[in-house]
Amino acid sequence: MTLKPAAAVAPAGRDARILIVDDSAVARAVMGRMIAAKSTLVIAGAVPDARQALAFLKTARVDAIVLDIEMPGVDGLTALPDLIAAGRGAKILVVSSSCDDGGTAAIQALAQGAADTLVKPGSGAFAGRFAEVLVEKLTRMLEAEQTIPAAMTPSLPVASMAGGFDIVAVGASTGGIHALSLMLREIPPSFELPILITQHLPNSFMPYFAAQVAVLARRPCDVALDRMRIRPGRVIIAPGDAHLRVVSLGEGAAGIRLTHEASRSGCLPSVDPMFDSLAGVYGARALCVVLSGMGRDGSEGAQRIVAAGGSVVVQDRDSSVVWGMPGAVAAAGAARAILPPEEIGRLIATRRRPA
Repeated sequence: MTLKPAAAVAPAGRDARILIVDDSAVARAVMGRMIAAKSTLVIAGAVPDARQALAFLKTARVDAIVLDIEMPGVDGLTALPDLIAAGRGAKILVVSSSCDDGGTAAIQALAQGAADTLVKPGSGAFAGRFAEVLVEKLTRMLEAEQTIPAAMTPSLPVASMAGGFDIVAVGASTGGIHALSLMLREIPPSFELPILITQHLPNSFMPYFAAQVAVLARRPCDVALDRMRIRPGRVIIAPGDAHLRVVSLGEGAAGIRLTHEASRSGCLPSVDPMFDSLAGVYGARALCVVLSGMGRDGSEGAQRIVAAGGSVVVQDRDSSVVWGMPGAVAAAGAARAILPPEEIGRLIATRRRPA
């Protein structure tokens, strides 16, 4: 299967086009100046509400949308699904004061398909660090990860499966919450195996994220604590300030250890320690999944899983917000299947692993 580059990545030699949607004229003007100051970004439009944004997108293509959640009339969260569809691959950065402290609005936006969130300061504070982070997030979201070969290992048909697994571990970053929500919906409540998740998020977001996952997975979900026991039918997510590692407790039982060492990817939490420790404890009985995300976190751990006889499945390029993490695993030859998140969920539900 030939995997196409994401539609939202600006072609080489062309500046990325940005649409700002914010009801504040001051915010639109100030953020516009901040974004336009970056040589590779250009403001394609700036509109005060979702209705005008949808009208704009009918006649113009953009690479990214900066979206305020708190707007009169149709708020940004309500309009998000329509903007995703109208944007035809444009990545959406939600910028709102309600994203602070891990607010539910931020998690809901990410679950619906927003690429990232950013706290918007008060009207007198649009400067300094906010400008740097805004431009950095947009730039990273729009970077073409063209180091990943276009022609990759084909997706394996469901019939090409052998053996089973005893645990599922998922690694994700930018765009991963939406992919995770699509995947979890395909796994029935009767699925009894434990699921571990390392998602790159600030620590303050984790209680809201765990609550969202519990609803999506239709099973209990806990933020990992040191020495927590891994139990059937439950989901455990890594906290935002520690790596989740798996250790054997003897007699077939396993538990969690939280560590804080630097990772090669620079991420905390990092997917690599989770996968690496799973390889040592579960070996061929582990199924690991890598969803949308920037960078290469999870690639080294995935190779360790494969070396131990386990299986790794990654999200396909077309459905990923950013194909960095899954693409790196695929490029290393560690992916046994490359699938959309819904198909990954259905594969997990069979309790059979790709050969």
